[in-house]
Amino acid sequence: MAAIVGALGTTFASSSSSYSFRSSSSVLRKLTHFYHPSYSASLRGSFAFFRFCSRGGKCMAHSLARANLGLTNPAPNEAPQISFGAKDIDVLEWEGDLLAVGVTEKDVDKDENSKFKNPILNKLDSRLGGLLAEVSAEEDFTGKVGQSTVIRYPGLGTKRVSLIGLGQSASNVAAFRGLGEAVASAAKASQASEVAISLASSQEHSSESKPNIASAIASGTILGIFEDNRYKSESKKSALKSVEIIGLGSGAEVDKKIKYAQDLSSGILLGRELVNSPANVLTPGALAAEATKIASTYSDVLSATILNEVQCKELKMGSYLGVAAASTNPPHFIHLCYKPPSGPVSVKLGLVGKGLTFDSGGYNIKTGPGCSIDIMKIDMGGSAAVLGAAKAIGQIKPLGVEVHFVIAACENMISGTGMRPGDIITASNGKTIEVNNTDAEGRLTLADALDYTCKQGVDKVIDLATLTGACIVALGPSIAGVFTPSDDLAKEVLAASETSGEKLWRMPLEDSYWESMKSSVADMVNTGGRPGGAITAALFLKQFVDEKVQWMHIDMAGPVFSDKKRTATGFGVATLVEWIQKNAS
Repeated sequence: MAAIVGALGTTFASSSSSYSFRSSSSVLRKLTHFYHPSYSASLRGSFAFFRFCSRGGKCMAHSLARANLGLTNPAPNEAPQISFGAKDIDVLEWEGDLLAVGVTEKDVDKDENSKFKNPILNKLDSRLGGLLAEVSAEEDFTGKVGQSTVIRYPGLGTKRVSLIGLGQSASNVAAFRGLGEAVASAAKASQASEVAISLASSQEHSSESKPNIASAIASGTILGIFEDNRYKSESKKSALKSVEIIGLGSGAEVDKKIKYAQDLSSGILLGRELVNSPANVLTPGALAAEATKIASTYSDVLSATILNEVQCKELKMGSYLGVAAASTNPPHFIHLCYKPPSGPVSVKLGLVGKGLTFDSGGYNIKTGPGCSIDIMKIDMGGSAAVLGAAKAIGQIKPLGVEVHFVIAACENMISGTGMRPGDIITASNGKTIEVNNTDAEGRLTLADALDYTCKQGVDKVIDLATLTGACIVALGPSIAGVFTPSDDLAKEVLAASETSGEKLWRMPLEDSYWESMKSSVADMVNTGGRPGGAITAALFLKQFVDEKVQWMHIDMAGPVFSDKKRTATGFGVATLVEWIQKNAS
């Protein structure tokens, strides 16, 4: 990551070939989710199936040993099995374990008699004999974001009532998703099985917006209740079984939006699990096996093509193979293709994810404070977003759109076969690159992946990558940088991010900065100077995109991982799915 790139390659002349398949029962028997308890055995089956992906059989035994380094066999992680419902009933009529009410700072205002002005809170407080007002005053609960209070009261239909702060106002997806996550935390703490969620001022929201609010709350609840315990010797399961959303409408439209939230959340959770998985478990081969499993599960709309090293040489992917050259774990070039179940296709989209399952920095090894080598398992965050989106789209099945999900998966390691500073490599579009920094490897893998994707006939392509530390310096840990020469594509994706609640900020593509990327012995170098490092990285990628294709680069180095929680966020999945939906008929 940081200033990431490394490679070693040559120009290869040969006809291209690939191994493509539609999933079948035999494939399903061999491809098991990489975190299944029988991982070791299933991975052996996967490698047998992917024998064509090895280096002509070279180092296969070593690759198997590396894949199970440390004898780590992740436990199965069951996705939350929560039933959702939407009802228009009085909150006092509901019976269950926990009634959670989202309140703004305005909602908790009281009159001269210390009674809530808000009618729903006033009604609840009256039933509780004034206890709600009393406790909120004692705990100084003012409705700010992050605040919550819980009251246990046996005389009500619900065992517990919780107030959860939404801040000054709640009007965006992030706020309502945050409400769902807060409710999930309260449910965990009380081991609640049945939960209801309401807004104190639901009447202030339009009937058109209520289904989307319900969807965001449902998504937040699913994401909040889930814990990635695959690598813990002991774990505690959530008791939550059902969630009813009260006061935001009912019927087909709300149900449809909640189902969409469930499909989307499953993709986000997959993205989190992939990024959280350590490099000794999630090798390039295991990532390819996971991609194939997605295609197997949704074989009515998804197909998979996995290219081995020999096939990548035939396609002249010297830039990608240069990065992969030092690792004993062979590279796997992943291509999933979504085609709608019926009807014509009006637009073809491409999603390219950086797939460095570990980045040592190569000979420009990451050293010193702040190098973050200890979390370089996250350097495949772009590919996690792409596969998470593929899983969600496989369930949603939008019409009118074809989508290509592409990942050049490999590791950036150090060995006598590895790429060295000063080497010149040749990408699949014929352009030559002088490698002046092997820790700027991500863009080298993306170069061949972007060229390959454009050759699939796509109209628009987005690449996502944990590419530069410079982008984190510019935008901080919560915002991804967006680079594109297309104003139309920028509007589409930024609108999708508004809907998804993920934070993107458009950055300039300053063409004059390309001067620092010129080489005296090749077409370009792979890194420029420190100033504008995120911009020059984007300008580098631009060299490998067909001019007829609308292109966007998303540098997600900051928001892919939460340093505070020390866990993956699943960033990017929601925006990609929304963007695909907006392009669908």
